[in-house]
Amino acid sequence: MSERSALAATRLCDSTVRLTPWALADAQDLLAAVRESVAGVGHWLPWCTPDYGPTQAEQWVATCRAQWRVGAAYAFAIRAVDGGALLGSCGLNQLDHKHCLANLGYWVRSAAQGRGTATAAAQLVAAFGFRELGLARIEIVTLTDNLASRRVAVKLGARHEGVARHRLWAWNRAHDAAVYGLLPGDLAD
Repeated sequence: MSERSALAATRLCDSTVRLTPWALADAQDLLAAVRESVAGVGHWLPWCTPDYGPTQAEQWVATCRAQWRVGAAYAFAIRAVDGGALLGSCGLNQLDHKHCLANLGYWVRSAAQGRGTATAAAQLVAAFGFRELGLARIEIVTLTDNLASRRVAVKLGARHEGVARHRLWAWNRAHDAAVYGLLPGDLAD
């Protein structure tokens, strides 16, 4: 199977969400989701700004695809299981192949928040990381006051391991971050 067909063939789903690797055709949906979510998601993610445009969306999708092909990151578009609008993104990044670990990141557009979307997607992606990539550990690192993201980590079965001082860099300064560790046996059903 070619790298391109392997990328296209990877699909994760449960009874609520369907995850697929980002495709170039998703850029317009990404742009709409980001623009809708500036007031909420933009509070936690510095790239989610009012001036996010088509070029940024296209570049981000292209970067996701390139990183996937070389095994540097695995980002998925989240949609409802029946198709429909783009709900957000979830993926594994900052892969450390030597130590079999990665960071798990996720965001959900404003109109779809509060429905378990991030938890469902994160559970599928974490299982993919353990099963398909052979990861031994997945970390979730979030701003300390991002309570929604922290709740997702707990629902997954991740354990809060502490607050790392100046762990995240955003908005031109360092921020403390809550660090959660998820091992294969921790993943909630």
